Amino acid sequence: MFGMGVVAGLPGQSQAGPGNRGGDYYQEPAKKLPVRKFDVVVAGGGTAGVVAATAAARQGAKTALIEVKGYPGGTVTEGGTALHSFYNLWKAFGVQKRQVVRGIAQEIIDRLAKVGGTSGHAEMSKGYNYDSVCTCIDTEMYKLTTFEMLVESGVFVCVNTLLAGAIMDGSRIKGVIAESRSGREAFYAKCFVDCTAYGDLAACAGADFSEPNDYPVVNSIGLANVSIDKYYDFMKSHDAVTQLARGMRSGKDDQIVRLDGRSVKLPAGFRRGAGRIGMSMVTTTTHDNYFMFIKLNFKMPVSPTDRDEVAKAELELRKRQAKAVELFKEYVPGCEKAFIARTSPKLCIRRGRLITCDYDITLSDVLEGRHFDDDVMVYGFHDSAPRYQIKNGGTYGIPYRALRVAGVENLLAAGMLITSNHDAHMSTRNTVCCFGQGQAAGTAAALCASKKCGTRDLAYADLRKALEDGDVYFES
Repeated sequence: MFGMGVVAGLPGQSQAGPGNRGGDYYQEPAKKLPVRKFDVVVAGGGTAGVVAATAAARQGAKTALIEVKGYPGGTVTEGGTALHSFYNLWKAFGVQKRQVVRGIAQEIIDRLAKVGGTSGHAEMSKGYNYDSVCTCIDTEMYKLTTFEMLVESGVFVCVNTLLAGAIMDGSRIKGVIAESRSGREAFYAKCFVDCTAYGDLAACAGADFSEPNDYPVVNSIGLANVSIDKYYDFMKSHDAVTQLARGMRSGKDDQIVRLDGRSVKLPAGFRRGAGRIGMSMVTTTTHDNYFMFIKLNFKMPVSPTDRDEVAKAELELRKRQAKAVELFKEYVPGCEKAFIARTSPKLCIRRGRLITCDYDITLSDVLEGRHFDDDVMVYGFHDSAPRYQIKNGGTYGIPYRALRVAGVENLLAAGMLITSNHDAHMSTRNTVCCFGQGQAAGTAAALCASKKCGTRDLAYADLRKALEDGDVYFES
């Protein structure tokens, strides 16, 4: 096609679709597509993708971001409860407090603070053996703020646009196919970053991957007409509180912004109902009358790349959302008139495809606090704490080679696509780690484009300097 080599669509095992295995085919006629040319293309405008595209553009790269939804944000705005974590676990270990993720990630928080869109880094007063701080965000303000940052940085933002394929020249990506209501287009670039969460670009490019299906999927709701203070009283009256943080809420400081509890200590009807719908007790908020996230989990029998099974899961999760509201209205004081004010447009995942990269971060790397000669960031949080914690309240490093997609010359991966071991992934998949990976991958992609080199040919010294100039923190 256009003399540019093979055009690859979805990975081979998925081309027939879940309902057409061994069925009939339609031969789509070839046609000429309009071409746009960039230095860097970032696929996916979620947690890592926003930062990757911003970082690449700030390095001077002509950058495009392709996002299937109408706004940036991803798991930050739809799947989590708070942002974990900008700090090491200092309080639990009695060690030096330090903010280990900075750069563009912190800039997002600073900008949100100016518009009342975050609790700030609220220190945990209970449950600090899980995380030192709780950083809550207003999901809608986050969408606006990051969208503005992308545009200000000069990113060509393509929302409502589907990544439909990769144009390959041997082991090198020459371009991607994007499809929107404006039609199909080819985006050529020198370097690419896959931040799709599902690993769509890597799969289209022929990279090796697996689909572990080792997490439940989720669709979180925002619950309005509620009181987090009365929810706290409800938890406290049953001696159930396990996590508590106070920060900025509705313009006032020292307010409850995060709360979690042991469901086993709550009334039997509430406890059993929550168990049946996979509802977590934890919530966060930046507003007096709003629970920003109530999570409903559902374990799919197959990978969330299966469209037909996802359709069943979408319906099941929405049924669970309705039951969650009923539980809060029946059992929790201050929630008698609660209603759903926000849902995600589609279910969220913790892992889709696992992409094979040049290095696979191990659980020992995480827990032992290992650093590498090509660290691109450091991180100090584990989502399974206190069962798993980084040694001595320290940090471990994410090596650059862990972001390089194996077998493809000019493709990097950032976010929940990397790290095969489930328990290690329970750290690397978290939002703030994805922020850091995004800044590293976007910066590296821009440098590769400017130096006209592959991702494996980039001098680490150049990458390290650019990251330090971008206020990325490294352990000395």
